[in-house]
Amino acid sequence: MRSFLFPLALFVAFASAAAAQDRASDVQNAFGRAQHLKRGINASEWFAQTEDYSASRTDRYTDAADIALIARLGFDHVRLSIDAAPLEASLQALPGGGENSDFLARLDRAVDTMLGDGLSVLIDIHPSDDYKQRLRNGNDSVDRLAMLWRKLAAHYAGRDPERVFFEIMNEPEVSDPYRWAGLQARVAAAIRQAAPKHTIIATGAMWSDVQDLLALQSLADGNVIYNFHFYEPHEFTHQGATWGEPWWSYSHSIPYPATESSMQQLLKQVPDGANRYQLENYWLNHWDAGHIRALIDEAAEWGRENHVPLICDEFGAYREHTDPASRINWIRDVRTALEADGIGWTMWDYRGGFGVVRKEDGQPAQVDDDVVKALGLGRK
Repeated sequence: MRSFLFPLALFVAFASAAAAQDRASDVQNAFGRAQHLKRGINASEWFAQTEDYSASRTDRYTDAADIALIARLGFDHVRLSIDAAPLEASLQALPGGGENSDFLARLDRAVDTMLGDGLSVLIDIHPSDDYKQRLRNGNDSVDRLAMLWRKLAAHYAGRDPERVFFEIMNEPEVSDPYRWAGLQARVAAAIRQAAPKHTIIATGAMWSDVQDLLALQSLADGNVIYNFHFYEPHEFTHQGATWGEPWWSYSHSIPYPATESSMQQLLKQVPDGANRYQLENYWLNHWDAGHIRALIDEAAEWGRENHVPLICDEFGAYREHTDPASRINWIRDVRTALEADGIGWTMWDYRGGFGVVRKEDGQPAQVDDDVVKALGLGRK
């Protein structure tokens, strides 16, 4: 019996050591590939966040000239958001099988154009609220997401694994972090089965905020980069927004950094006392570069403790009702804090309400050079 147990124990020890060595190699690989994701931009409202995914719209909303401009501005990657529903339909459709049957072909052209211009690509499943609600409440929806990713990862497995990344899902909105941990691990395994060489982007539950990252258990898979979003403080970054907190729509021209004298009249914009109290706390909390750096330092420390690379693949400030100089100050402070901690970033977004350009369909994009400068970039 002893002669049997000793070789078995030795085998288990060797197997465990080999697994640990493989994971260490995968982690090192993820750190290396994170260097391709230092300065990026979100291609939003193109293949996600809209009700019109027709070729006539997607072909003009963001085109080859936009992608070339992104590269010339100095960005090194694009986060390509994709709505799960039309993607699922396209993966299932036969050639000529309906209006969504060419959705995947258009995605391929977008990805390949980006790669051809020297950009890396983050392929991000960016589902609707209804899709995420089904994930929260039913296991059948989890099966569907895993199957979707298995097919999508297999489809892109032939693209360069150094420059094509798979982001499991945008802002899961799953309030139970244990459910999200199990769901994310399952989807990661499905991706890994179909694309063994590619790097996965994982995130925390709910809104992918720093606090969601801090509550996250890292995956057993080592070839993973961990993502968080940064929009703090929302009272500034989402002023004038018609989504999220209803009272945000009342607030305009909130400065950053704020002082008591600058806020006295602005507080009167918000009619409800409880909401006005929230806005008052914005300036009482002394939001400035030091405050932002302290929060991003927390994310960086989590990365160090877990020995994993990080990226902030969303940050930005809504521009329509924001003082331009204050918006520039905030973008610069967040970008410099991320870079000081060695964290790559992806600004939200290219041409939407938080954009680095303004563009009318069919017209050349008009670059906001002040935003480009705040990002530490410049035209080539």
